[in-house]
Amino acid sequence: MEGFDHILNWRLLRGSHDFPGKDGGTCINEAAVVAAGFEYRAVRTVTDMPSCFSRPICEFAMFLNDQASNKERQRLLPFVMRLTCADSEQIEKKRQTYISSNMIRSMSLERGIEVLEGALAIGRQADPVAVPVAEGKMSAAREKACVAGVKPEKPVLATLKKILARL
Repeated sequence: MEGFDHILNWRLLRGSHDFPGKDGGTCINEAAVVAAGFEYRAVRTVTDMPSCFSRPICEFAMFLNDQASNKERQRLLPFVMRLTCADSEQIEKKRQTYISSNMIRSMSLERGIEVLEGALAIGRQADPVAVPVAEGKMSAAREKACVAGVKPEKPVLATLKKILARL
């Protein structure tokens, strides 16, 4: 688990950010871009995501990210490395239909995570991201935040460590 420390201490924030965000973090999609090895980019809509990311899944992840409280938003961290799963147009339509048919206006984060898991189970799964690459990118991002005078807050993520230990 030592290799995941920098990722585990990342903080997900609401909305898009000037990198690395005032609290040293980013939204779920911006974190996914960095973790996948791309240069940081602000993500205001799913069209800002690289083409290897599933649009319906990223749009739903953005919705969950922005609706969650600061504390519960951190429960989305295990999904950061799973969003690079773009598939055929047909599969992307199936994902969109699944999400749309299961989405309700006042959805709890718990239910949202269940829907996100269901959408991720449709079609191609994300390629395993090399932990050293993801760790290096997240570490560099945290260092940029510290150089800029921002000390990222370290959230309590014991549950996330347990989840990642099972992978």
